[in-house]
Amino acid sequence: MGGAAVAAPLDAIGAIRWNPATLSALPTSELGFGADLIFPLISVDSSIDGLASGSTDSASGVSALPNIGWSHKLDDSPITIGLGMLGIAGFKSNYPASLTNPILFPQSNTPGIPGGFGRIFSSAQFLDLSPTVSIALSDSFSIGISPNLTLGEVVADPLSITAPNDADGSGAPRYPSGRGTQMAWGAGAQIGAYYIVNPAWRIGASLKTPTWMQRFEYQTEDELGRPQVASFHWDLPLIVSTGVSYAGIESTLIALDMRYIDYQSTSGLGDTGFNADGSLRGLGWHGVLGLSLGVQRQITDALIIRGGYTFNQNPIPDELTAVNIGSALHYQHQVALGGSYLLTKNVSLNTAYSFFFPHDITGPIITPAGTIPNSSVTSTESVHVGSMGITVSY
Repeated sequence: MGGAAVAAPLDAIGAIRWNPATLSALPTSELGFGADLIFPLISVDSSIDGLASGSTDSASGVSALPNIGWSHKLDDSPITIGLGMLGIAGFKSNYPASLTNPILFPQSNTPGIPGGFGRIFSSAQFLDLSPTVSIALSDSFSIGISPNLTLGEVVADPLSITAPNDADGSGAPRYPSGRGTQMAWGAGAQIGAYYIVNPAWRIGASLKTPTWMQRFEYQTEDELGRPQVASFHWDLPLIVSTGVSYAGIESTLIALDMRYIDYQSTSGLGDTGFNADGSLRGLGWHGVLGLSLGVQRQITDALIIRGGYTFNQNPIPDELTAVNIGSALHYQHQVALGGSYLLTKNVSLNTAYSFFFPHDITGPIITPAGTIPNSSVTSTESVHVGSMGITVSY
């Protein structure tokens, strides 16, 4: 459905993710589980006039995001309880060092001779544990709340969020590795409302607070191998969603969501530029608006098909392309196609395929010392996502 779920309750996973109030509208209690297999195709091209130019593909491979959603209607009660364990965010890049692509040049160990970042490896994953309560205040109106306990990890190599060091006295400081980290905890909450206007129309809205994370700590080392500890503050953004759905066509459901994601006010994501010591303040993302449109059609008693389209504004300014090589989440258009097949009276198989269309951003190569004249760096990305799961109703 392209993520259109705020006013279109189809299953526990979508309800807990986008609007906890819609748990009350599910026809039965259920347990759903599945996974998204994510295969990004990303590359970086860079050049410095008169020096070098090159293109490099990231060997990102496939990543998996698990999803589990449980919803239970209490007997003779307007209350529905639920629990979600949802993969909510992440990215991954894996670029080798290059002798032709300037931004991936090895880090310099010679004073006065600029280098690149060398190999770039980054990985982020965030998982929400979300106990949920939905209360049907009437036959047509429900509210819901879901406190979220989040577990997250961010790996970055080189670790540009800390100051480069010159422990070997070469006069050319270099960034250390940021692989030596561990999961950090965070917390937030989501509230929502859902209203059945009439048999054809439904509306919904939800607010997900920022997720306030612990500082991420990194066990790293200086150029001489001596131990160092670095830390950085990453949060997840506030998200405001509204939605409407229409079921006035036989066997068909149409849903539309609009969403605002407040990256610019989020620690680690909205901060911009380098500190005086050469450490990166943040990724410099803007707040964005998004739109999701989904259509569901009941083909037979056992088969349902779905399709969706999503548009998101690009959060990354062109001029900050260079500092977002490892976090290239700038895609804008997504299409999805999938469906559900009833294997037995109470068990359905769910599958989907999503494609994020190729998109690129271009800016200058920037360093803690400033912008390199006559330079350019372009990040290009597309993504394939395959999803499969099982829903058991009772």
